[in-house]
Amino acid sequence: MKRDNFIKIVEDAFSAIPDEFKNLLSNVQIVVEEEANQRQRQKVHASPGSLIFGLYEGIPQTKRGIGYSGVLPDKITIFQKPIEQIAGNNEEKIREIVNDAVYHEIAHHFGTNEERIRQIEIKRKTS
Repeated sequence: MKRDNFIKIVEDAFSAIPDEFKNLLSNVQIVVEEEANQRQRQKVHASPGSLIFGLYEGIPQTKRGIGYSGVLPDKITIFQKPIEQIAGNNEEKIREIVNDAVYHEIAHHFGTNEERIRQIEIKRKTS
């Protein structure tokens, strides 16, 4: 898939986040990269060959204190290549994975830990 088309899918996924959450986002940017670099893979303790769809890097809102100012924006990165590797040329599947990845990484921005996000994802998919 062309990068511009993939970026549009990421933008659509962000637009689909309920306003009640979008309006609370603070000092965060969403970017698209081809795949995770070595530093990013180490950060999440990724095993060789594992696929990373998204990554949150920053200071979660729950950890921001009185001295939180003048810092670079948090960064949510969505990785195109591993998503396409799983979804193939199926645009619907790409959209599904991107939606899940954006939702997942935004939850980290709000301070939600991995275990709780997994519980929420299961509930969301069975509702």
